[in-house]
Amino acid sequence: MSEPVSPSETEPMDETPEPRREPVFNLPPVVLAVIGICVVVHLIRYYGLTDEQDFSLLIRAAFIPIRYSGRFDIDFYAFSSPFTYAFLHGGFAHLAINMVWLAAFGSPLANRFGTLWFSLFFAATGLAAVVLFWAVHPLGEAPLVGASGAISGMMGAAARFGFRIDRSSGKAAFAGAPLPIAAVLRSRGVMTFLAVWMVINLVTGLVGFAPGVESQIAWEAHIGGFVAGFFGLRAFDRRPQEVHEHEQ
Repeated sequence: MSEPVSPSETEPMDETPEPRREPVFNLPPVVLAVIGICVVVHLIRYYGLTDEQDFSLLIRAAFIPIRYSGRFDIDFYAFSSPFTYAFLHGGFAHLAINMVWLAAFGSPLANRFGTLWFSLFFAATGLAAVVLFWAVHPLGEAPLVGASGAISGMMGAAARFGFRIDRSSGKAAFAGAPLPIAAVLRSRGVMTFLAVWMVINLVTGLVGFAPGVESQIAWEAHIGGFVAGFFGLRAFDRRPQEVHEHEQ
């Protein structure tokens, strides 16, 4: 004779799904690619090239304002260096700082823009950075290197989004429509960030990064990239714009 079986013995127990684990490097592929290129290029320069070879690379790939003064022939590198300079860095500290900021500001922007438009944004803001740097130093002979001009453009774009992040899709991306300029100017948090950022750039650019460090921060390039990202982001943002009246 069989014994009655309770429902708890016949029904399968509910299994609680395991929480999703975030990957250690949860960065968009395009951001990882830029970081990878910058790191590989720097390692090759530091460990694989002689001083003469590295100098030759700088002459060709870094941005040098005097190249456009009319004293030199305009060659291929005059057109390529306004873009390739962003993948060169002055030292490991310079590289590390830029890559951290690139990961922080570039990732949500890349997740929103997509690979193609983020790449175009990176190129455009990097170009705007060297344009302002050239305008201030048209006869400058020191090579300009580093991705910070384009990264400053990402900061400018982040300010237009009010630094709002949407994580609902599992990929952090800047949320909502870009804020109108007037709304940005009324935002205490955004304006505080911009004021601190501007002061740091001017101080490090005019005084120096730190005692004993000869190289200075190219604040002109930072401002050029920032302005381009702040005012030009709509040209690269292909996400359908939603109207958020509470954001106006």
